Amino acid sequence: MKPLSVFIIEDEPLIASTIETALKKHRYYICGEADNANDALKDIYNLAPDLVLVDIQLEGYKTGIDVAIKLDELDIPYLYLTSQTDPKTILEIKQTQPLGYIAKPFTEAGLISSIEVAWNNYRKISQDYLLFSSNNQTHKVKQSQILYLKAFDNYCYIITNTNKYLVPKTLKHLAKQINKELFVKTHRSYIVNITKITSLELQHVILTNIKIPLSQANKSKIKQLLKL
Repeated sequence: MKPLSVFIIEDEPLIASTIETALKKHRYYICGEADNANDALKDIYNLAPDLVLVDIQLEGYKTGIDVAIKLDELDIPYLYLTSQTDPKTILEIKQTQPLGYIAKPFTEAGLISSIEVAWNNYRKISQDYLLFSSNNQTHKVKQSQILYLKAFDNYCYIITNTNKYLVPKTLKHLAKQINKELFVKTHRSYIVNITKITSLELQHVILTNIKIPLSQANKSKIKQLLKL
């Protein structure tokens, strides 16, 4: 199994080094580090880590909470590193969606257990549900209820029996988040819930009364999945 890729945002070198040493010891992969918000976001865009550890207090005028807001937009999970529990900080934290918090000072065992518990919970939720933003609202939709996803320029439609969501993410981006055992690509612009396919035509898959384009390149794979 591929090791979890972690990006560390921490402006105290000793703490950053301690975290890196502990994570490497437990076979995590450190894909990058930064001590300020601007450098962190620039690297994260390029490296696309699985998980980010975010210190709330950083060098410069931007805080870890500013980074977290961007990570929420990018759908990249993160944990806060913090020793701050004042009411103002707590209020700001509530505007973001972290997997959890790692309180400073921490022990190696506490650090690793916090990451493992948070990541395990995140994986369980992400396998059953898809979290996304649409119309400035965050939605949590059970993946089994999704009929299909459709590309629309740099956006994507998520279609269920009852709703049609326009999401400011590409189909390629959302494809990384969905359950690979439940969804299959039928066409460069479509990903379909396998369990919703009721029949197969020459150039389409049928979802009850909905026709979805089927490319020749994907046809044999879908036949195999459907055992046809």
